[in-house]
Amino acid sequence: MKIIVTGTGYVGLVHAAVCSEYGHEVYAYDIDADKIKAFCSGKSDQIEKYVNEPGLANIIRETLNKSLFFSSNLKSIIEGTDAIFMCLPTPSNIDGSTNLMFYDAAAENIAEALANRKDTRRVVIVNKSTVPIGTARHMQGIMDAHGVQNFGVASNPEFLAEGSAVVDARKPDRVVVGCDDDEDFKILRRVYSQFVNHVRIKYIETTPETAEAIKYVANTMLLTYISFWNGVGAKIGEKIPNVKIDDLRLGVTADERISTWGSFVSNGAGGSCFGKDIASLIFQLRRANVSTKMLEASFEVNEYQKVYLVDRAITEAGFKFNNKIVAVLGLAFKKHTNDMRDASSIKVIETLLGKGVAAIHAYDPLANETAKAEFDPSKNILFEKIHYFDSAKEAIVGTHALFISSDCEEFRGFSRTVEDTVKPPYLVMDGRRMIPDYDELVTKRFIYLAVGSMVMMPPESKAVAKNVKLKSVAV
Repeated sequence: MKIIVTGTGYVGLVHAAVCSEYGHEVYAYDIDADKIKAFCSGKSDQIEKYVNEPGLANIIRETLNKSLFFSSNLKSIIEGTDAIFMCLPTPSNIDGSTNLMFYDAAAENIAEALANRKDTRRVVIVNKSTVPIGTARHMQGIMDAHGVQNFGVASNPEFLAEGSAVVDARKPDRVVVGCDDDEDFKILRRVYSQFVNHVRIKYIETTPETAEAIKYVANTMLLTYISFWNGVGAKIGEKIPNVKIDDLRLGVTADERISTWGSFVSNGAGGSCFGKDIASLIFQLRRANVSTKMLEASFEVNEYQKVYLVDRAITEAGFKFNNKIVAVLGLAFKKHTNDMRDASSIKVIETLLGKGVAAIHAYDPLANETAKAEFDPSKNILFEKIHYFDSAKEAIVGTHALFISSDCEEFRGFSRTVEDTVKPPYLVMDGRRMIPDYDELVTKRFIYLAVGSMVMMPPESKAVAKNVKLKSVAV
C-alpha cells in the first residue's frame, strides 16, 4: 500500500516508521522543513531532537529511502495513494473544547491535492489524532467542498504510550477502525493485515463516531482510575495512622478485576492526552446536556495532585520556601521521553517560583533542552531563576530541598546520594515514592514527605511543624 502520514509528531512519526517496517510504501509529510531535514538525515541525535522514543531512530535509519520517505511537498507525493493518516496536534481551547486549527489546515491542503490528482483510485482519509466525536463527518464536508472524488473517511484512534510507543505500535492490544463503507474497511484491512484475525490482538470494526468515542472513554477512564488512587488511596495513607499505602495497593489489586496499572500513587498524570481529552469530553457532554460531575472531579484531583506536596511541606513540615534553593528532578511528564506537555513539573516549578524561591536546580536525563524552551525567560523573567544540570547529583548540590517529579530509574533509591551530597535540615518531597529506604534519611535528621504517606520528620522538628500547623488553622 502507498500511505501518507500527515504530521510527524510522536504519533505520526511512530506510525509512519512502523508501517514502513511492515512493507508499506510510507511518505511522512510535514510542513516543517527543518523537521523533515532532520528525519532525512537518519541521525539519532537529529531525530531525537524532535521525537525521543526508544527504538524509533533505529527503524527510521533502517527503512529510510527504502520503504520510508519524508517530504514537505504534498502535491509531489499524492498520486497513487491508498490511505492518508491524519496525525495532527489537537490542543485544548480555554473552554476545554478541541482546537482543530492544525487539523483543518492540513485537511484543506489534502483536499486541494486530492481534487487535482490524476490517479482517482479510492483513497481513505483516516483520523488518527484524537478528535471530537463527529470529526469524520467534518472531514467529509471539507473533501466534498473541494470536489474530491472517490474517497472515504475513517477513524482509527491511536493508543500509544510514550516511552513504549514503538512496542505498542508493533504489538497493539487492539486496533479500532471506524468506517462507513466496506470498500474503506477493505483498504484498512490491507494496511493492518498483520493484525486482522490475530489470536491476541483485537481488530475492531465499527462506525467512525464509535471509534472516536472509544478513544475518549478509554483515556478518561484511565485518568479517573489514577485520580481515584491519588484522591482516595493516597489520602488514606497520608491521613490515617499506621496505614501503609504500598500494602494497601497490593491488597486491593490482588483482586484480578482491579488493575495494577494506575494504582501507583504519584504527583499527578501529565502528557499530551489525558488532560486535554477529559476536558474535551466534558465540553462535548455538556453540549449534549449530560452531567459531567465525575469527570470534572477526576480532572480537578489530578491538577491539584501536581502541586499539593508543596502545600503539605508548608502546612505539615513547616517548611518556608522563600529564598530557598530547590532541586526539581524529572522534568518530562514521564520517564524515557523528552516530552514536557502538561508535565507535573511545570506546575511544581511555577508554584515554587510563586513561593519566592531563590533558585531552582533542574535536571532530567532527556528533557533539559525541552524544558529550556518551556521555561523561556523572555516569556517570564522568573524563569531566569531556573538553572539546568547534567546529573541529579550536581542538581542537588547547595540546595535546601528536593522535589522528585518523575519515575526515572536513576532517582530510585536516591537516599544515599542525598546523604552524601547535602546536609540536614533538608526536605525531600517524593512525588513518585522513589525512595523506599526513607527511614534512614529520617534517622539522619532529613525530612521526608511522599505521596501516600504521612510526613516523616526528626523528633526535634515535629514540635516546630506542629506549631506552624496550629497557627495556620487559627488564622
